[in-house]
Amino acid sequence: MEQLKYRSVFDIIGPVMVGPSSSHTAGAARIGKVIRSIFGEQPDSVDIYLYESFAKTYRGHGTDIALVGGLLGMEPDDEHLADSLKIAYERGMEVYFIPKSEKAEHPNSVKMVLHKDGRTLSVTGKSIGGGNIQISELNGFKISLSMGTPTFITVHQDVPGMIAKVTNILSERGANIGTMTVTRESKGEKAIMIIEVDEPQPGICEQLKALDYMYTVNYFD
Repeated sequence: MEQLKYRSVFDIIGPVMVGPSSSHTAGAARIGKVIRSIFGEQPDSVDIYLYESFAKTYRGHGTDIALVGGLLGMEPDDEHLADSLKIAYERGMEVYFIPKSEKAEHPNSVKMVLHKDGRTLSVTGKSIGGGNIQISELNGFKISLSMGTPTFITVHQDVPGMIAKVTNILSERGANIGTMTVTRESKGEKAIMIIEVDEPQPGICEQLKALDYMYTVNYFD
């Protein structure tokens, strides 16, 4: 008989959250927060394309407020999550929900297209149960991020040497890179690195933030 493996008790009983469903609420909030981290700041507007189960029940299960709460930087258990749509309006963030009828890779799928000052970012995420998520697309590039391993997401100016500087810091601290995704808006503009490492490395964040031309660094463990 195959032995099931769990990283924590929350893989069994689910996450601490506000809302009725770990997939539709906790997972959705995590997707929103990760996408906010990739973008590096609050967008002026966001188009949210919902697929299959998300498209059918996003209002009833609170998926809409969870996704927007995540975009505002909220955790799934944030007491203000239920007011996220109102807070987004007060902060000047326009949100458009677009339910889609076509099939998706997973029944709990969402694609967000964020806009600010001429910048656009497209990210697709899936809520796979128990509050766990996967990021499967970034600006049209197919990727596979489970966010279940230690992950750094950086936003920096696209200048020569940035990738080498970041990887040198990771190497000096003994961090082994599992996967690395790099993309940019255009030459010389903002660029993104998503780096999964084998072991937790929270202490590296401050070193990365201190680099010239680095805008934001977020770490997920």
